[in-house]
Order: sequence, then structure tokens, then C-alpha cells
Amino acid sequence: MKNIQGKHILFIVENLPVPFDRRVWQEATTLKENGMEVSIICPQMKGYSNSYEVLEGIEIYRHPLPFEARGAIGYLFEYGAAIFWEMKLAKQIYKKKPFHVIHGCNPPDLIYLTAKLFKNKGVKYVFDHHDINPELYIAKYDKKDFFYNLMKYFEKQTFKHAVASIATNESYKKIAIERGGMKPENVQVVRSGPKLDRLQLQAPKEEFKKGRTYLLGYLGVIGEQEGIDLLLDSMKHIVTKRQDVQLAIVGGGSDLELLKKMSDEKGLAEYVDFYGRVSDQVLLDVLNTADVCVNPDKPTEMNNLSTMNKIMEYMALKKPIVQYDLKEGRFSAQEASFYANNTIDFAEKIMLLLDDANLRLKMGEFGYNRVLKELSWEFESKKLINFYNKVLS
Repeated sequence: MKNIQGKHILFIVENLPVPFDRRVWQEATTLKENGMEVSIICPQMKGYSNSYEVLEGIEIYRHPLPFEARGAIGYLFEYGAAIFWEMKLAKQIYKKKPFHVIHGCNPPDLIYLTAKLFKNKGVKYVFDHHDINPELYIAKYDKKDFFYNLMKYFEKQTFKHAVASIATNESYKKIAIERGGMKPENVQVVRSGPKLDRLQLQAPKEEFKKGRTYLLGYLGVIGEQEGIDLLLDSMKHIVTKRQDVQLAIVGGGSDLELLKKMSDEKGLAEYVDFYGRVSDQVLLDVLNTADVCVNPDKPTEMNNLSTMNKIMEYMALKKPIVQYDLKEGRFSAQEASFYANNTIDFAEKIMLLLDDANLRLKMGEFGYNRVLKELSWEFESKKLINFYNKVLS
């Protein structure tokens, strides 16, 4: 513990505000609890509009973004604005109190540009690999063009400038080593294990079922690659066979209004509720009421290699899961989930679970025990502390 005591760490997050970004907030509070001074730079978004506040002893500096981007050109404008503010605020924070580490959380793979400004001051750059950006680009635009090659260049530069990196799973660790050129001993896997004191089990609230027998729950970002369109196709299939199922979609993002319109066009308006970004309590109310939780992430290479926070959060609430058959999703959930191959198969597996209460209970208990004994933040936080003791030795 002695190496991190009293050291100042600056987190930089571009795509989500803190504390809404649950992984970053868990990391930040863990390091604060273990003796580090913590500052965070992140964007302002709905519900997180204060430009400065202190939460649990952590200073949070939020900067404006012109809009939530869509399209390659839109992302260039968004990232350009973010880089400007990150550099400006980092200089202000360093002048106020010098930091020893910049902890950069992608996407995008551009935070190393800010870290370079402080390298000659002895500040170390640690890369926290949340998304594989070249694969994310393909998932969004299905092409390998100039911007794809640009993503590959930024990724290489990010690993080059990092003294060490954190991977969310073994697939990301392999990329850091093979594609990023990192030494294996400088890459630490820290999974986004849920904090069980935050994800409280509680009684269901029947009002979320809107008078129907069953509730499906979804939690996540509402973006281009999350597969909500596939989920709506599955829901359409369900509704043609039965009308006792309601779907609750919790989360915000650039595609929210587009998907609301799509739901209406499919004739699902009375069966699907979009709640947007909500408080932790509302999130818990919805998910504790759900009979089955879903992860419709599309079968892309990015999703195949990525660990989704929502899977382990569903498991922590004893929920059986239906998702597509993806490598890291299967590793996380194992017997807590059914694995589908297409939208109709997805719908049929949901209905199979809805009609078998004992199976739902069995799968939910398996997932909960896996989180409790192997995957919760209690286990992962120790890896983070050991990692930083090594980095700051």
C-alpha cells in the first residue's frame, strides 16, 4: 500500500460523465479509499451538468461537449472539443496540485496527447482499455477506410505512450500485447466486477410491468452497435405470439430517439418503455422487477471480444439472461445465460425462460453465486491496488 499513499492520480474520461461511468467511479473510489488523491476530467451530460463538484472526496471537473456525435465527422468534432478541454483542465489541475499519473479511459484513443504534455514532468500514463476502437469503428460503419486506419494508428500510439495498461478481460490483454506491443508484465486484467453494496436485491415493483405478467429488462448505452434494433425485432416476434410481456429499456445515448421511432413503427409502443438515463434507484427498481434480462449486443468482432458490464450486473441481481453467443459474454455468464443465434431464436429463448420459473431461479442463482465468489469488485479492486503499487514503485 505504501507506494500509492498520498500520490495524486488524474482520471480522464471522454465518452461518459462520472459518477455515471460505473467502472471509472469504482476505480476512483477504490484508489481514494486506499490513500490516493483523485481528480477526474469528464464531459458534462444530462443529469451531470455541474462543471465542478467534490463527491466522496474526489474532485470532478466536467467540460462541455457540443453534442453527442453521430458519424465519423461528428466524432472528429466531438473528440477535438474534448481534447481541448482535457488539456486545458489538466493544466489547471496540475498547477493546483501536481499529479503523478494520468489514467486515460478510452474511447477515444487520444488521451495520450494530453499525457504527453506532462511526460517531462515525470507524470506516468496508464491506459485503461475500455473499448477496442478499430473494431468499434467497423461495428459502427462496416468498412475499413481512412478513418479505420486512423483508429489503428491512435491505438498504437496510445500503447506506445503508456507505461502500463489495464485490460477488462483476457481478450483485451492479448490485443495489448500482440497489437500494442506491451510487455505481458505491464498489462493487468481488472474486470468491471459489480459492487454488491450498490446492486441491492429488493422486492419487485409491479407498476413497471404495465399490467402485464412478465417484464424484460435491458440496461446499457443506446447507441449504434448495441443491438437494440435486433431486440425490437425479437420483441415483435414475441408480441405476435403473446401479449403478456413488457420490455423496459434503461439507458441513454445518441440513438435513443431513433429507436423510440423504430419501436413505434413496429407497433410496439404499448409494449416497450424507454426510460433514458435514470437514477440508481430507478435502475434497481426496474431490474429487480424484471423476470429476464437481455443483452442484444450484435455479433461483431468488437462485441465478441468485449466484456459488457450489464451482464455481471444482471447476475448480481439474480437475473437469468438471454444474449447472443459471444466469447466474452459466454465467459462472464456461463450457465446464467441462454445464447441465441438470431432474432427469432433470441425471442424463443426469452419465452422459454418466461414459461419456466424454476429454470429462471436456477440460472439466476448460478449467476449470483459466480459474482459473489469470483467476479465482484471485492476481488477485482485488489488487482487494481496491486497494479498501482507496482506502477508507482
